[in-house]
Amino acid sequence: MPALIRNQDARRFFLHLQGLSHAPARRIDTDGVFKLIEQIGFVQIDSINTVERAHHQILFSRNQTYGHDHLRHLHEFTGAVFENWTHDASIIPSSYYPYWRHRFERSRDQLRQRWRKWRRDGFEELFDDVRGHIERHGPTMSRDLTVGDRKKSSGDGWWDWHPAKTALEYLWRTGEIAIARRQGFQKVYDLSARVIPECHFSEEISVEDYIHWSCTNALDRLGFANPREIADFWDGVSLAEVKDWIASQGDALVEVEVETANGEVPRACLAWHDYKARMDEVDETPQRLRVLSPFDPLLRDRARAERLFGFRYRIEVFVPAAKRQYGYYVFPLLEGNRLVGRIDMKADRKSSTLNVMAVWLERGIRPSAGRISKIEAEIERIRRFAKLDTVSYQTGWLGQ
Repeated sequence: MPALIRNQDARRFFLHLQGLSHAPARRIDTDGVFKLIEQIGFVQIDSINTVERAHHQILFSRNQTYGHDHLRHLHEFTGAVFENWTHDASIIPSSYYPYWRHRFERSRDQLRQRWRKWRRDGFEELFDDVRGHIERHGPTMSRDLTVGDRKKSSGDGWWDWHPAKTALEYLWRTGEIAIARRQGFQKVYDLSARVIPECHFSEEISVEDYIHWSCTNALDRLGFANPREIADFWDGVSLAEVKDWIASQGDALVEVEVETANGEVPRACLAWHDYKARMDEVDETPQRLRVLSPFDPLLRDRARAERLFGFRYRIEVFVPAAKRQYGYYVFPLLEGNRLVGRIDMKADRKSSTLNVMAVWLERGIRPSAGRISKIEAEIERIRRFAKLDTVSYQTGWLGQ
C-alpha cells in the first residue's frame, strides 16, 4: 500500500522546493539570484505591471534584498539566463539551452501550422528577410521592421500581429533568434549565437536524454506528482513520453498518496524512492507574511495549489469588472505554510503611491493585531521595492 504524505508535510516540502523556505531577509547577490532561479527552474514573465512585473515579484517574494539589476546583469551582461517558452514566456538558466534545442525543433511545425491558419497573406516568406535584417543590423525591435500603414492595437493577439512581428515571434520560439535585452518591456532580438554563450551550443543532447532531463528536473521541483503534472511542469514533453519514462525508472520511483487540504481522497502520486530523506532535510517555512505574484510557480498549477493549500485562486484580468469576485489583479498572501488571503493593490506612478484597496482573508483566518501588523509590514516592503513614496489605504480595506 502506498505511503501517505501528510498535508502539512507536503506543503512544507513543496514550499522548500519552490525556494520559499529560505529566510527572506538574508543578503543575496547576483550569484544567489541565479541559484534561486535554478532552484525554481524558471521564472514566468508577464507584461502586467500593476505594482511590479511578475518576474521581479516572484524573486522578491523569496528574498527582499533582490534588486532589479540582479536579473538584468544575469541576462544582459553574463548570459547566465535567457528568455524563452515553458508553458509561457519565462526566464530560464542558460545551462538548459542544449535541452531547449529539442523544444525548438518540436515547436517548428506546430507553430507554422497554427500561424498558417491565422494568416493567409504569405507571412512565412518574411522569415528569411527578418532573419537577414537581424544578421546585418544586429539588435532589432518589432518597430524597426516595416509594417505598412497598419497600427497594432493593445488588444491584438498573434492573429492580429503584422507579418514581421509574427516572423520575429516564430524565429524566437524556434531558437533562431533570442532576446538580447528589453527596452522598457519591449523585446530586443538578435541572433541566438550572439546572445547565448557559445559553450551552450557544443553539447549534443539525444531525444532520450531530453525526455529524461525534463521528467527528472520536473519531479525534483515538484517533490511528488502524477504523470500529467510532470508533463505540464516544463510543457515540453508529452504525457505518453512521461509514462514511458516512469516505466523505465524501476525502483527509483515509488507510489505515494498525498493528503489534501480539504479532506478529499488522497492524491495518488509518484516520488523519488528517497523522498523521506529529502523531506527530513527541509527547513521550516518562515512565518513572515509575503505577497506572491499571481504567476508565482507555487500557484501555476491552480488545481494542485487548491489540493495542497485549500486555496482557490483565479486571475480575473479577463473577467468583466462587474463579474469579478475580488479584483483585476489580486495578489495571494502566504503566511508560513498557509495561503491566508489575497490583496488588491495598485501603484499610482504619477503620485508615487501604493494604493491598497482591499484585503480578503480566508475563512477561519482571523484579522488579529499581529496578522494586521504582518500585512502592513509586507505592504511597506512592497512600497520600497516598487520605489514608491507613500501607501494609501482605502477606507474599509480590511473588512472584506
